[in-house]
Amino acid sequence: MAKSQQTFNKLEKEKKRLKKREDKIKKKNARKAEAAENPQGIQFAYVDFNGNLVDTPPDPEDKVEYEAENIVLGVPKKEDLPEPDPIRKGKVSFYDPSKGFGFIIDAEDSEKYFCHVSGLIDEIIENDKVQFELEKGMKGLNAVRVKKI
Repeated sequence: MAKSQQTFNKLEKEKKRLKKREDKIKKKNARKAEAAENPQGIQFAYVDFNGNLVDTPPDPEDKVEYEAENIVLGVPKKEDLPEPDPIRKGKVSFYDPSKGFGFIIDAEDSEKYFCHVSGLIDEIIENDKVQFELEKGMKGLNAVRVKKI
């Protein structure tokens, strides 16, 4: 005789599926009954001035008027932005004269920048205070025109 293909696991999955369907139908009927008892229609949610959802409309007296000419759309123009100082100050964290490169830590933002011997004006060693300019290199910003302070 052939064995039944209906296993215990399949039976349990089918029971769960039927139970889920019954729960869904019960919730649907409960929502319909609640809508019939309380026929207010769609509930509204308002946003207050702090960005929170509330059930009362905002007070029109608190409304702020803006001039259309004062609204700036887009990115600010380049001439509007202040020009950053090209000369930066920092400290030499590592320098190997035999290999001809090192790293400088910027005093303002503590970023580490690569420095090559070709970008040096004065001879430097580790822990020297220096001033330098930044230039775009192949792998990021490089310190160039490095001078001891």
